[in-house]
Amino acid sequence: MTRTVYVNGEYLPETEAKVSIFDRGFLFADGVYEVTSVLNGKLIDFAGHAKRLDRSLTELEMKRPISTEDLLEVHRELVSRNGLTEGLIYLQITRGAPGDRDFAFPPEETEPTVVLFTQAMPGLEASPKAKTGLKIVSVEDLRWGRRDIKTVQLLYPSLGKMAAKKAGCDDAWMVEDGVVTEGTSNNAYIVTKAGTIVTRQLSNDILHGITRAAVLRFAREAQMKVEERPFTIAEAQDAAEAFVTSASAFVMPVVEIDGAPVGGGMVGPIATRLREIYLEEMHKAAI
Repeated sequence: MTRTVYVNGEYLPETEAKVSIFDRGFLFADGVYEVTSVLNGKLIDFAGHAKRLDRSLTELEMKRPISTEDLLEVHRELVSRNGLTEGLIYLQITRGAPGDRDFAFPPEETEPTVVLFTQAMPGLEASPKAKTGLKIVSVEDLRWGRRDIKTVQLLYPSLGKMAAKKAGCDDAWMVEDGVVTEGTSNNAYIVTKAGTIVTRQLSNDILHGITRAAVLRFAREAQMKVEERPFTIAEAQDAAEAFVTSASAFVMPVVEIDGAPVGGGMVGPIATRLREIYLEEMHKAAI
């Protein structure tokens, strides 16, 4: 079935959707994005994604081309038109297409480009990896310094994914100054042998994950101890558990890092319980 997508105010068949070759997202990666999960035809944590979108636009001095209310309506319309029950909605906003290439920002009257499309992912919630866990490799973090802005500058994370694939693993954790920043498309965590959940504190060094915020809130409500600080690969390998969080993976356990098993190579109880809590709460709050 041909998908219906959204481009600059129009719903179009994906085969008819077009963006200018002068679009700054294409030429300069001058754009931001969000990915919202859909379960049972409903949006997961839409408000959190909309709030982070506002922050990204503000940090890049990019004007907001569509209100949160209208954006919600577009998301719901795409779910309806594409019959999406389980999957993702991708949203991208760029600084627009001024009609030529110039490093300087375009004139104020240049309208941003707004694109949304769906990705059907049957089995998203029941991913078998939640039972078997992920295998991780570490790579040097060579990204730019403003990782807190969710930009479309994703070449290096893509290279990290490919490094993991070549090593026969599922994903990569990026390391800077001897400590883990985050995964290529997720936030990274360990669970110490004393049962403390450890994840890097918020800063410009990592993405302020929407799923991260929810999971840490649920962990604290469940009386789990949380510590926000950096950790090393060696500490992660020696931990009782490890896991990642993201909008599309929810809470996903990690059972191996750079060839060393974590927690005996078995999925641990804390990651398992956090995934259960997260999905239970998100189903309740889905819109």
